[in-house]
Amino acid sequence: MSVTALLLAALAVSGYNAPHEATGVPPRIVQVAGSSYVDKGLVAAGRLPAGTVDFLGDTLGSFSSLAIQPGTWRRTVRGYEGVLWTLPDRGRNDPEAGLFYDYAGRLERMQLRIDWPARTPDSFGTLTMKPEKGLVLKDYNGQPFTGADPGDHTIIQRGVVLPSPAVGAGAGKVALDAESLQFTADGHFYIGDEYTANVYYFDAQGQLQGVIVPPQAIQPQRDGKPAFGSLAPPQTGRRNNQGVEGMGLSPDGTRLFVALQSALMQDSAAGNAAGRINTRVLVYDVSSNPTPTQPVGHHVMVLPAYAHDGKGKLDRTAAQSELRALDNERFLMLARDGNGLGKEGNDPIVYKSVLQVNVAQASNLAGTGYETGTASVLADPADAMLKAGIVPADVKEVLNLLDRPQLARAGLDLDTGRGPHPGLLSEKWEAMDVLPALDPEHPNDVLLLIGNDNDFTARNCRMQGEHCDSAYDNDNRVLVYRLTLP
Repeated sequence: MSVTALLLAALAVSGYNAPHEATGVPPRIVQVAGSSYVDKGLVAAGRLPAGTVDFLGDTLGSFSSLAIQPGTWRRTVRGYEGVLWTLPDRGRNDPEAGLFYDYAGRLERMQLRIDWPARTPDSFGTLTMKPEKGLVLKDYNGQPFTGADPGDHTIIQRGVVLPSPAVGAGAGKVALDAESLQFTADGHFYIGDEYTANVYYFDAQGQLQGVIVPPQAIQPQRDGKPAFGSLAPPQTGRRNNQGVEGMGLSPDGTRLFVALQSALMQDSAAGNAAGRINTRVLVYDVSSNPTPTQPVGHHVMVLPAYAHDGKGKLDRTAAQSELRALDNERFLMLARDGNGLGKEGNDPIVYKSVLQVNVAQASNLAGTGYETGTASVLADPADAMLKAGIVPADVKEVLNLLDRPQLARAGLDLDTGRGPHPGLLSEKWEAMDVLPALDPEHPNDVLLLIGNDNDFTARNCRMQGEHCDSAYDNDNRVLVYRLTLP
């Protein structure tokens, strides 16, 4: 495929000034580079009430990420079961009011089941999650992390500069805004962080073992110093609240894909919220060292843009929220708008889709000034066009969540005009895992689990023994899709 064709393919998904809803009915076949991806539809769903309390006594705030523990996934007579680990972020807080809790970083453990009443093409399954004792994450010194904003204050552990609040909630602890989770075959796991854009590597007991510090281009800096806080933007590096939102390990365990939620500060078109489409994707070789110092791949991926009101100019970026690797070059990525239950106002839900991304023919920026310095990939800071010669990853939509008849099977709708109500599709779908269907008759079929981050929104919310009540409930939900992958 020519450079021009690749660029046009990437840009083809980049603009939605009206709600992008699915048409037709499953199965839907999408051709990508001569191979077929088949969307067989929404086949099961489940939820935990918004007021569910976790093993530490706090309101459960999943799912910023989720993953089935390796070795636990199996088929049963009625469906499937496995051990589900979910990742909440930094706890309930109100940044505008300067309110942060000393929320301990953690993983939530659950027993997951998916059952079908009958094995027929039209049957709809029930997903259940039973919370159990989870895992508290510990830093190098064996102390819990805190979710509290660190501001510009830092500490050093084992030579790594880390964020830490100087005073108030969480003072002296390492600040963590956990957004992505990936297990390794031996039960160790990686967690991607929003504050630093670091990737933390833990053992099976939740003890920190190492840190992948991002290249210079990605590190948030202001006046040459770390700017890890979330309340003010840095001058270069990851945008505040737009850190390592997506991360995935290749099936052979050799490549770790790490993606920023949207464009770096230096790659953003000035004054344009739709100018954050050119995000960075890093690829690390973890075959011999789980925490390498440099990526072997460094690519640009073009995210979709959309109109927040569904009828005007393109003024927002559909930031990515999760990725799962299919091989050493391809991954699935979840990208979404900011509309739905949890968002104030009645703007329509415009875009929530799963994309197939292939970096095979994308430009590799590893070792260049785009990585070792803060050079921008934009041709002109006034718009989001890439410089000549920088070829982005190839992108193709393979699953559209905005399918009214399919969502109705799970009791969900897209009717934002009714205001917050229990069936309204959540704003933040941020978690995804790809699991084999274990079906001998369809060996290439997988189940795609997609979960929402409800931001601890519950009428009866508890955080460290205090009330944090909201005006309505936003339940923790998981949707299950069946796909055929080439």
